[in-house]
Amino acid sequence: MPADPTSPETLALLRRIADSLERLAPPALPEANFMAADAFVWQAAARRLAAVPKVNRVEMGLLRGIDRVRDTLKENTRRFASGLPANNALLWGARGMGKSSLVKAVHAEINRTRPSDSRALKLIEIHREDIETLPDLMALMRSDPHRFIVFCDDLSFDADDTSYKSLKAVLEGGIEGRPDNVIFYATSNRRHLLPRDMMENERSTAINPGEAVEEKVSLSDRFGLWLGFHKCSQDEYLDMIFAYVDHLGLSGDRDTIRAEALEWATTRGARSGRTAWQFIQDLTGRIGKAI
Repeated sequence: MPADPTSPETLALLRRIADSLERLAPPALPEANFMAADAFVWQAAARRLAAVPKVNRVEMGLLRGIDRVRDTLKENTRRFASGLPANNALLWGARGMGKSSLVKAVHAEINRTRPSDSRALKLIEIHREDIETLPDLMALMRSDPHRFIVFCDDLSFDADDTSYKSLKAVLEGGIEGRPDNVIFYATSNRRHLLPRDMMENERSTAINPGEAVEEKVSLSDRFGLWLGFHKCSQDEYLDMIFAYVDHLGLSGDRDTIRAEALEWATTRGARSGRTAWQFIQDLTGRIGKAI
């Protein structure tokens, strides 16, 4: 004899089943308040965006020795902010040459030059280890009227890391694809985002070596712009030094500053924008001036 669907026992069982299904269902994504700031950090664990009231950035005019890539990224971003077609960008190359600084500076410059009645361009930072949650982040932005740069600093993948497949699908290959109001910028020391030994290992162990390597290399093909950053010359390094000196109004004999800056770079075995800034911090500290 079938159970009575209206009996108290059956109704209690149905309530328990409904409660269990509700607990198993993923929580709804919290709505983002994109008017709170122009920059946000994606907090993957909570599936929420944290506003960044003040971005740690360098002024565009202080980024020296990267004129070509600076102008290319700025123009690409300007087109995107204006609703025109634009490409995802991969900024790759030498450490400390201003890759992430350029992304943040371009974002600020574009917003500074946009009409006051237009919506601000938003910068969203996602950490490398949270790449697999990109679909959730995209869902928050897809229907919003703002335009977004999703930025991942120091993006790279190691052996046994399959999260690059999520990035490939989001950038171009998925059914929904990248929303029209979203562009993806990433920095990396590697042009193909994968270490050479990982690619060589694929060649040696795969049944079809060419196809195995091609799948991984194709990730960087999702970026229409490849912007290379290379080690700077001595003249470019000194140009960075004195740009900071003039910008901060530092006093002192320029020949002495030049000699000290060159010694600073020699002891670190590198000339770069990061090295120049570290010297400037040491110099300002020695002369007792706050930055």
